[in-house]
Parts: sequence; C-alpha cells; structure tokens
Amino acid sequence: METKKTPIYFVPGLAASPEIFEFLHFPDEFELHFLEWLIPLSAHESIEAYAKRMSELVLEENPVLIGVSFGGIMVQEMSKHLQPKKTIIISSVKSRSELSKALKFIQKTKIYELFPSKIVENIEMFSFFAFGNTSKTRLILYKKYFSVRDRKYLNWSIYNVLHWQQTKPLENILHIHGTADAIFSFEYINGCIPIEKGTHIMIINRAKTISKIIIDSLK
Repeated sequence: METKKTPIYFVPGLAASPEIFEFLHFPDEFELHFLEWLIPLSAHESIEAYAKRMSELVLEENPVLIGVSFGGIMVQEMSKHLQPKKTIIISSVKSRSELSKALKFIQKTKIYELFPSKIVENIEMFSFFAFGNTSKTRLILYKKYFSVRDRKYLNWSIYNVLHWQQTKPLENILHIHGTADAIFSFEYINGCIPIEKGTHIMIINRAKTISKIIIDSLK
C-alpha cells in the first residue's frame, strides 16, 4: 500500500514568483504545490477575503503551508480558513508588533502612497530600495524571481503588509528568520529559529539550511 505523501503549499513573497523556492529540496514523502499570486478583485478587497480565495487553491486536507515575506503573512491568513498540519513562515512577521518602527512610520505617514508600485515595477530601484545592492549578477536574479508586475496587485500588497491587523501570533507557527534581514528587522522578531547573517532573500542563498529546518520540524 502506497504511503500518502504530506502536501506542502508554498506562497512566495511580494512581487515574487514560485521560482523563488527552486533551491529548496525535500524527500519523496512530501508532495509540493507552488501557488501564484491572484490579482485582487479591487483595491479594497480585504486580506481576509483574498486569503479565502487563495485557500480555495489548496485541495488536500491538513496541508503544510509555507510562505516567505508577505507570503508568510498570507499563509497565516489562509490557515484561518484551513486546518493546516503546520504553518511555516520565512523572513516574515507573526503580528503587527514585529513590524519595525520604520515600517510603522511609513504606514502612519502614508509615504508609501507616493511611490509603491513604481519602485517595485522598476527592478533596479526595487533591488536597491529593498536590498541595497544593484550588482549585475543580483539584478539578473531579481528579474528572474521578482516578476509579478501588475500594479493593482503591487499597490494592494504593499498596503496590506503595512496595515496587517494581526495583534498576536497564531498557534502552530514555525518562524525562520535571518539575523541580517533588512525588511523585517530581526530586532523586532520574537520566537523564531534564527539564521545567522541570513538576509531577506535567504530563501535563495540559504535554501539548504532552511530545507533541513523544515524537514526536521515535520518529522
């Protein structure tokens, strides 16, 4: 009798494609599903309604949900509509209290309304703004992995990162976070598995370490 595989559903980060997970490796006992971002129905679609639509793409019961950055926020919202075996977030936050003072300032002053989608649409500007690096090699990587350019989606996503209303962490969350994350500062993160010198894009360059942590957590 064939052993049923454990389904894992992956949600990438803001503006990212599922290719961002390509360096993760899992044994055959897991069945991997990679979700792509949906286009919001309107600028005012709530994150709860959007997450319900995303959760409808999950076809198995008791899946493992894994999300990176804004994808981490999304899988937490999706878990409210599903009954996941475990929810794993990488380079993300578990509640508003883990947002840095800088991000809270941007949200409060609405500075993001002046430039959001234009920065993400321009890959050179985005890579410098988000990661402080515009080397030719990295620009090639960013063009490959950060390929979602729909303006409606970008504006909606940036708004919902900054305005997420989760006040306390959900149960059954495994949080993996880099100590050198420039977007969600490690200084404000609690109760995580730290990756020394891991950056916000460590899903790409620290994939072997992250894969092992995930596999061990699911044993």
